Amino acid sequence: LEEAAFQLQQIFRIDISIALNILGIESMRAGHCRVAFTCFKLAADRGYSKAQFNVGLCYEHGRGTEKDLEKAGFYYCQAASSCHPMAQYRYARYLLQHGPGRPWDRHHKAVTLLEQAAVAGITEAQAYLGVFYMRGLQPQEKRGLKYLLLAANSGDAQSRFHVGVCYEQGLGVQRDLAEALRHYRQSAAAGNRQARERLRA
Repeated sequence: LEEAAFQLQQIFRIDISIALNILGIESMRAGHCRVAFTCFKLAADRGYSKAQFNVGLCYEHGRGTEKDLEKAGFYYCQAASSCHPMAQYRYARYLLQHGPGRPWDRHHKAVTLLEQAAVAGITEAQAYLGVFYMRGLQPQEKRGLKYLLLAANSGDAQSRFHVGVCYEQGLGVQRDLAEALRHYRQSAAAGNRQARERLRA
């Protein structure tokens, strides 16, 4: 009986959090940012990862509350620890740009989170990792190209442009101008200005 009561409490807690988060999303769409933030915060403080992510966004962009990157990082961290992929990406970016602690530790944790988000299909994480591995102090071109291709195949025109650069310059792949042109054309067709300029050149 105690176990059943505990399960019911858990279900009720989760249902309330989901409802509050949905109410927050609808309020944000209607332009009621303060109401949205209050709803997100109530759900986030109950441990609901989607709401924790939304609170992080509110703090990062100053929607419905004062802009506060440290608080944004805290809520992204909370959601990321519950394996929320977009929060993993956002928290990784926070760690690389603003995070506390030793640079090496931050860097290592951020890359781990980016890898997790990329594997979960977050295009932004794939694109970020692709460029990160290409331009790092010790470039890992094949690894970078793998992530750029993932992002490009998810429709990211900038990553498609970078794949073209890889084929044009032989970065992580055999140099192939015809393949480079194919990627530049696809990127340009998706509206990428750099790809259009590269095709003209």
